[in-house]
Amino acid sequence: MSITPDTPRFHALVPCAGTGSRAGTAQPKQYQTVAGQPMVMHTLQALARVPQLASGWVILSPDDDFEWPQAAWPAHFRRETCGGATRAASVFNGLSAMLQAGLPAQDWVLVHDAARCLITPEAVSGLVEACRDDGVGGLLALPLPDTLKSHTLDGQGPRVASTVPREDKWLAQTPQMFRLGALHAALAAAAAIDFEGITDESSAMERLGHSPRLVPGSAQNMKVTYPADFAFAEAVLKGRT
Repeated sequence: MSITPDTPRFHALVPCAGTGSRAGTAQPKQYQTVAGQPMVMHTLQALARVPQLASGWVILSPDDDFEWPQAAWPAHFRRETCGGATRAASVFNGLSAMLQAGLPAQDWVLVHDAARCLITPEAVSGLVEACRDDGVGGLLALPLPDTLKSHTLDGQGPRVASTVPREDKWLAQTPQMFRLGALHAALAAAAAIDFEGITDESSAMERLGHSPRLVPGSAQNMKVTYPADFAFAEAVLKGRT
């Protein structure tokens, strides 16, 4: 594909303003050391090796005081201290910063969780190639492998209410890839209701009637959330070296 000034480019946006309260760590979980360096650096270094990405934008809390390791920092990535109180707010603020910096609305943005440190450049490249000609965009996701239950509550806690059919169920992952202007507009519409019900970028697009493409991902592309997840991530990352 020939590159012209009008050819849409691809950019990563990594919301990194969360506190990670479920991780049980003394600092935000994205800064916890995993396999020799802060977890978020594994994430950024994987994204930096994606050949299609022209830039990366890391969205931090305004009071972020983390000392970033400059030697390992990708040269085409930048940090912006415009994070919000929620993930959706951080993404919206980050998109606004990208547009204000002059990035075209027709460029693609790939939003990726800082805590999904096991992502591979190959998986991100696969998403780009699957969605670059799509009218909406899409996301990495995993067909639900396990039996799914709904619950009811009694005095002793949750009990099974029913078994939910899983044939059409997917676990959403990241990156999630949409046109910069379209995603910004979708989140702007949700901002009026304080982003209620917006759990990822796809859900914002869905509210406007869009149907994003599902691109099969990997079970390893998990979000490190709970204390036991850190040990798993460390073992995988050390196994790749």
